[in-house]
Amino acid sequence: MNRVYGAIAAFAFLALPAVAHAADNRCGWIQNPTPGNWWLDDAEDTWTIRTQGSEDEPEGMDLIPDISERDYVRTNGSYGYACACMKVDTDGDGQITKIYSFKQLKLAQCRNDKALKFPG
Repeated sequence: MNRVYGAIAAFAFLALPAVAHAADNRCGWIQNPTPGNWWLDDAEDTWTIRTQGSEDEPEGMDLIPDISERDYVRTNGSYGYACACMKVDTDGDGQITKIYSFKQLKLAQCRNDKALKFPG
């Protein structure tokens, strides 16, 4: 009887998808300094979300709302930066490849985080 359950468990394990990757939760300065340019600076690195002129953008880019409608600093006309947390997938080259969620935070939260470099 134990052999049967062992075989069933082994088969179920093999039927699972390949190693599941957990998305990263990254919090820091989200910057949109000029049209089409987006990145996130967290305590670990600068993560490119999108660059001007590139057709490539991560799946989920539409989850980022108009950040200028909330706690926001304008630096170039209507462009600027805010504080946010994002659940994302990244690659080994500093790119955000998929966005699962986005939450804009108060500017004070990033300003008070000593691990973050001030934008600019």
